[in-house]
Amino acid sequence: MEELARLAGITVRTLRFYRERKLLRPPRREGRIAWYDDHHLARLRTITALLERGHTLNGIAELAEAFDHGRDVGDLLGVGGPTEEEPVHLTPEELADRYAGEVTPENLAAAMELGYLGTDGGEFVHISRRLLDVSSALVREGIPLAEVFRAAQQVRTHVDALADLFTDLVLRHTSAQNLPRLRPLARSAVEAELSLALDRRMRKP
Repeated sequence: MEELARLAGITVRTLRFYRERKLLRPPRREGRIAWYDDHHLARLRTITALLERGHTLNGIAELAEAFDHGRDVGDLLGVGGPTEEEPVHLTPEELADRYAGEVTPENLAAAMELGYLGTDGGEFVHISRRLLDVSSALVREGIPLAEVFRAAQQVRTHVDALADLFTDLVLRHTSAQNLPRLRPLARSAVEAELSLALDRRMRKP
């Protein structure tokens, strides 16, 4: 314990306090010997970084609980599943920086429910760099993250219907083997229609 505290730059008393607050997972025990590993050290450094950014211990505890019970990245991405999206690995403090003041237990739960966030070892994983960039940009514009997620849920419903429509169209007139090749056509059609719809919406008095 003394060595772990030294490496983390904290006192043994502080380390014990963090353990009592359940900010750290219990160490592996062999008899009376407790073994700490790199994950414990990474968690302690994360706690220090979040405290320096103004987060409270209660908030850090909630973030740690969400992290420890989050979906595994394999479940999130689907091993071997087709995707054009680039996942992004984020430490808890990087996630907090992306959404300053908006990383709450409710928002974390919503992100995990939507399938945006999973966990991988000592990090969070966002399923899509593009969606991460869009959501964080909207938050910087003053839109609450909870509202962004509510809108995302509605978008998900509509795009699922569009994906079904395109897939059914292709399967009725060609074969499933052509779906990957024709996928960019579906994306282009949706982007163009959305652009035209935004044009119409912005022209309204």
